[in-house]
Amino acid sequence: MSKNEPVETNYELATFAGGCFWCMVKPFETWPGIVKVVSGYTGGHTENPTYAEVCTETTGHAEAVQITFDPSVISYKQLLDVYWRQIDPTDAGGQFYDRGSSYRTAIFYHTDEQREAAEESKRALEASGRFSKPIVTEIVPAGPFYEAETYHQDYHRKNPEHYARYRQASGRDRFIASHWS
Repeated sequence: MSKNEPVETNYELATFAGGCFWCMVKPFETWPGIVKVVSGYTGGHTENPTYAEVCTETTGHAEAVQITFDPSVISYKQLLDVYWRQIDPTDAGGQFYDRGSSYRTAIFYHTDEQREAAEESKRALEASGRFSKPIVTEIVPAGPFYEAETYHQDYHRKNPEHYARYRQASGRDRFIASHWS
């Protein structure tokens, strides 16, 4: 379990659930100012859940990524912009072909400033008219974050062919291209 505190005092944390955590790492890790992106579980009631337990939909957790970033290089608002472009914020039942509450979207804020920025970005997205359905992504306080098993970390690097097939088959890339091109 991470302590929800960054290692360096000038670093901050951002935590986002956007469906399959494999698909949420790569879009963030390439930006300057990103120190690390960790796949894990948050938002539930079971301590130290395993992937198998989370998949039962009984722990309350969502697959998520926790990002350690340097706010002097990349702002939380910029991270929110990246986040919204990775998900279908109108789908309360999961993301793409991954269904269930463990694949829900949520922004887990660590500070009041993050909450305010997240709420403002959600309002702006709703007002943009980009989506015809309501934005259902929750904005909730961050709680304990449990790192996923080692084989889930950096999955896109360890298993690039499977990762590419998964993204293609899930419909995520088509959705992103049709809404954000």
